[in-house]
Amino acid sequence: MRLSAMGDVAMTVPVLRAFTVQHPEVKITVISRPFFRPFFDGIPSISFFAFDEKERHKGVVGLLRLFQDLKGLHIDAFADLHNVLRSKIVRSLFALSGKKVASVNKGRAEKKALTQAENKVFNQLPTMFERHTNVFSELGFTVDLSHIVFPKKAVLDKEISIILGENDKKLIGIAPFAQYNSKVYPLDLMQEVINQLAENTNYKILLFGGGRKEIEILDSLSANKENVINMAGQLKFQQELQLINNLDVMLSMDSGNAHIAAMLGVKVITLWGATHPFAGFSPFNQPVENALVSDRKLFPKLPTSVYGNKKVEGYEDAMRTITVDSIIKVLNASKQ
Repeated sequence: MRLSAMGDVAMTVPVLRAFTVQHPEVKITVISRPFFRPFFDGIPSISFFAFDEKERHKGVVGLLRLFQDLKGLHIDAFADLHNVLRSKIVRSLFALSGKKVASVNKGRAEKKALTQAENKVFNQLPTMFERHTNVFSELGFTVDLSHIVFPKKAVLDKEISIILGENDKKLIGIAPFAQYNSKVYPLDLMQEVINQLAENTNYKILLFGGGRKEIEILDSLSANKENVINMAGQLKFQQELQLINNLDVMLSMDSGNAHIAAMLGVKVITLWGATHPFAGFSPFNQPVENALVSDRKLFPKLPTSVYGNKKVEGYEDAMRTITVDSIIKVLNASKQ
């Protein structure tokens, strides 16, 4: 069970892929929001159970109903990869019914020590992928993440092909947004990144985002550039996954798009502001040099939060210490 958010749900996918290969005799039922169903399409031994937050599974009564619905699937063990109030209730009901249960240890104390302003303990914490494998280990199933089989590149449907035009270019995805501003690379610098990339006619740069405001910004970033396309609002979610699966590299903030690309086996370069890879949220299977972090010598309180939701006065420009040249250099190296 993992209900949200998008990036967190995406981070379960590599672990579950490895699980199904290493334990093909086990059937897994993923409980999550209906929107995330496409993440798990095509993974053998996995079925998807849609959590109906608005009606059938709403509130405490709804969670009791969810438990009853799941009982009908003859579940033997329950893996709580969310560890929030709703999942705890369902987990407890399974435990009371005599089933084996395990839950993810989010390491809240460690993360607090990493992000506190004073007496900071600046160490690499276990990744979420390691924390997820520990849950399955508690249930009696070891999961080795060192040999992952990623999905083959998806066949692009006709609608995507028409938008892309000639498909003989290197496809570079850029997802310049995140939930919190403290994780967003300054747009004037992002414009410089896009401008420099667009000078190479062998590249096709695809911009990702959503919502009216983001679409307007992406229109501005892509203006007057033949090889830069704003994909926001043009595709259905499943089509977007198809397209991301075909990228040569994705440039993203610390956000869901990074994890979606990584779960599909795409190279990912991430830019970090208020947050830091040490919290354990780096995209799956990416080299450390692909994570470009803000300068901690100039901004020693970094990371200031795990999720980027905490504002610290004077740290608004921390991401400006990540230079455009450093981004271009890592992008060019990743495509060789």
